Amino acid sequence: MILQCAKHALNLSSPKIMGILNITPDSFSDGGSYFKEDKASLDLVLKRAETMLAEGADILDVGGESTRPGAAVVSAQEELDRVIPVVEALVKNLDALVSVDTSTASVISESARHGAGMINDVRALMRDGALTAAAATDLPICLMHMQGQPQTMQMAPQYDDVVAEVTAFLKERISVCIATGIAKERLLADPGFGFGKTLAHNLALLARLPELARLGAPILVGLSRKSMLGQLLNRNVDERLPGSLALALAAIERGAAIIRVHDVAATKDVLRVYQAIKDFVPGEGR
Repeated sequence: MILQCAKHALNLSSPKIMGILNITPDSFSDGGSYFKEDKASLDLVLKRAETMLAEGADILDVGGESTRPGAAVVSAQEELDRVIPVVEALVKNLDALVSVDTSTASVISESARHGAGMINDVRALMRDGALTAAAATDLPICLMHMQGQPQTMQMAPQYDDVVAEVTAFLKERISVCIATGIAKERLLADPGFGFGKTLAHNLALLARLPELARLGAPILVGLSRKSMLGQLLNRNVDERLPGSLALALAAIERGAAIIRVHDVAATKDVLRVYQAIKDFVPGEGR
């Protein structure tokens, strides 16, 4: 499948890497990494982006609002001030395929106007005006499942069948998007690991990820450095690379099309090994 992302064409016949660039002071892993004197530094952002592209990132995902558990709400203007200069610089200086991680209508519209190639929305276009704004961009949209909101989502999340309920939610949001004029070919789906889910919910979603293929949309997953690894391995955020790679491989083997990660180079190595094994022709090497 070829996903047209503004001027970039993304071939999803093999898994792709989305590198994370959070332009926030409070994201759970890299919050504040690209700030100087309480302001985002374009020089730091561009340096990190250039490194990730060299390491093999296919997409750069820029976010100006933290959605970690308990995160504070950010005004639309503050999000615009953080995100738009970065999108513009990445497109102009690096010709990068930029995804914008946002739920805000004005940020969706302005990101598209400044050259973004994809919208990645943890709220599945449910904020006021987001659906209309997204439809007008003609860009691919990733719809994610989240139970509750970032401020409350990890307060005892409950499901009767997490996989069935997440699938049903995403199916309904896809239908709403199509009814609004967004072509099915523009839509991706993300089960939302860690967004209103316990460890058991996350493991069930990963184990049964192939069931989400029934949605008929490419699957994007974000598992990098997440708290489920802290629970499984008793590791701090900066000690979760091996666990993140194991989760990435498990997701790829179960059909994920895009892996959203902090550690691009290591994930690229995993993909290369996976693809070499997948493409191996029996009888070669005799």
